[in-house]
Amino acid sequence: MPQQRNIFYRIWRFYYEGFRSMTVGRTLWLIIFIKLFIMFAILKVFFFQPTLKGTDEQKAEQVRTNLISPK
Repeated sequence: MPQQRNIFYRIWRFYYEGFRSMTVGRTLWLIIFIKLFIMFAILKVFFFQPTLKGTDEQKAEQVRTNLISPK
């Protein structure tokens, strides 16, 4: 068991030291996180509105109708 813990610790230290010593990489990761935030938070709110509305029975009927005769 100590050997496995040592391997996991060495892997964690490898990534930790790599991310800590990055200079340009930090800026790139910041850009990636900003883009992900825009895609998932902002675009979801404005463009991806829920299509199923109403009670469970109304939702089930709407799905059943779309499966039988798609638009």
